[in-house]
Amino acid sequence: MAGHLPEETIDEIRKSNDIVDVVGEYVQLKKQGRNYFGLCPFHGENTPSFSVSPDKQIFHCFGCGKGGNAITFLMELEGYEFLQAVKYLADKAGHPLPDEVTNNQEVTSPRNEEAQKILEAHQWLSKLYHHLLKHTKEGKEGLQYLLNRGFTEEMIDHFHLGYAPNSKDFVVRFLEKKGYHPQLMVKAGLLSTNQSGDYSDRFRGRVIFPIRNHLGKTVAFGGRAIQDQEPKYLNSPETELFHKGKLLYNFDLARSAIRKQGSIVLFEGYVDVISAYQAGVHNGVGTLGTSITEHQANLIRRYVEEAVICYDGDRPGIEASMKAARLLRKAGCTVKLARLPDGMDPDDYIKANGAEKFQREVLGASDTYLTFIMRHLRKEYNLNLEGDRIAYVERVVKEVATLDHAIEREHYLKELSNEFELSLETLKQEVSEHRRRSGSPVKEANRARQSNVRSERMMENRLLPAFHNAERALIAYMLKNPQVADKVQAEIGGGFNISEHQVIVTYLYAYFEEGNEPDVSHFIERLPEPDLKNLVIKLAMMPVHSEISEREINDYIRLIRAEQSDKMDIKSLEEEQKQAEQQNDPIKAAEIAMKIIQLRRQLRSSQ
Repeated sequence: MAGHLPEETIDEIRKSNDIVDVVGEYVQLKKQGRNYFGLCPFHGENTPSFSVSPDKQIFHCFGCGKGGNAITFLMELEGYEFLQAVKYLADKAGHPLPDEVTNNQEVTSPRNEEAQKILEAHQWLSKLYHHLLKHTKEGKEGLQYLLNRGFTEEMIDHFHLGYAPNSKDFVVRFLEKKGYHPQLMVKAGLLSTNQSGDYSDRFRGRVIFPIRNHLGKTVAFGGRAIQDQEPKYLNSPETELFHKGKLLYNFDLARSAIRKQGSIVLFEGYVDVISAYQAGVHNGVGTLGTSITEHQANLIRRYVEEAVICYDGDRPGIEASMKAARLLRKAGCTVKLARLPDGMDPDDYIKANGAEKFQREVLGASDTYLTFIMRHLRKEYNLNLEGDRIAYVERVVKEVATLDHAIEREHYLKELSNEFELSLETLKQEVSEHRRRSGSPVKEANRARQSNVRSERMMENRLLPAFHNAERALIAYMLKNPQVADKVQAEIGGGFNISEHQVIVTYLYAYFEEGNEPDVSHFIERLPEPDLKNLVIKLAMMPVHSEISEREINDYIRLIRAEQSDKMDIKSLEEEQKQAEQQNDPIKAAEIAMKIIQLRRQLRSSQ
């Protein structure tokens, strides 16, 4: 598994990266007691069941059961091979690696050679486009366009903007010289081809916006026409590396500001993101030519609780805002919606009114979800007409019913009651009826789910046989204390009843015999199966006392041995029963069967 790296080096790299920092790059973590909790990145949830232990340097999800250390976290989430994860952590910690490891194809490659070539080609083209924009005669038109749009040189460099020359074969020849076959580059979405088989730059004659993944690697491009080309905006097609419904533009650069400010601002495209960044909004990201997806909403919720939507002020923008708001609320976010004058987008507003006014009067004056909904529902009804007034109130009441907090619901119902001279009690009854019909609201359901997770964990311990719980508790103490492991090894060795426990303790004995200190994060690297690693993490996260008495150890061992003894007695009786049947002695076979039943009952009652 370690490849060309000695185990000591891997251990140094692992220890030089705090797992809280590593996981914190992907999950918003909050400290509760000794551990940190957040939303699990491996399965959908709105209530945190994902725990990170800085003491043990491990993570564990009580919901889906996944667990591990910093290395396995990256392998699971990023799809890295072992050495790729180690290299990522080494780079992060500034830990040098031997050249033969750094240059190893297994370490540097994505999942296959073709994907690696496509990734490399994107990096080369990103550099080329930027160079052409900044330093060549061909790029002057593109540079002037960006400057005229109000982008500063600093922003052009920060976002690595570029220009694709209006030439059919310039980029084709560039990529071929770098060793990339045109056919593969067509598949990558970098080149186009016609019926005659001629290749050309897909983005020629356009200003280029590199689209990076969360690791800062360019995986696609957006091109903006500066002449009369159609379409005005052209994105890369979807590839193995680029899924527009999963990426957010500028997420890699905005991530630290998002974590620091505890909120994210969502724009519709890259021009708005850059304009807003130039106006001091550094926590802004953009969707890529499509409305927000459930995947993107869940990604945002992993990092922050508050999301501000700042889409265009026209009708399509408002409809997209409402759709995004509903998805983000479903993911568990508190949502605000910025106000823009009709027909204006954020870029237009900033140019017309300046950065300070944009921050103060657009983002700073954002509506709550329901205020935004009410304001725009009013435009759909003529409130001078009785029928429209009733329809409007019914629509608003239905939205109020989706709110999680009773105080918030009462606030809006009082507004309706006062404005339309309706009984507050009647409105409350309507809300209660909507909530009853639609089931539990999101957050109440989540609280119930979290309570269920705790109950299930307690129930699991109660439902498991006594010997099974004894084995789990004993291993939990053994992971912390080599002396406990020594005593258990001397008393019962590998004689645990659960096969997975037998494997774990066998590896644990060997681990301590090599002189290793108790370190769950290190130990799990020895285990061959992910399921075993998850189980060890689960046992290591069990709440046990800091010390264990000799008597408690002996009680656990007694329960484990008793189970073995009872099983041996049953097995022996089953052999006798089989012999009695073979000897045509049904009475004796029946007597033995009764003994087996009685012994099994005793076993069940003792559990």
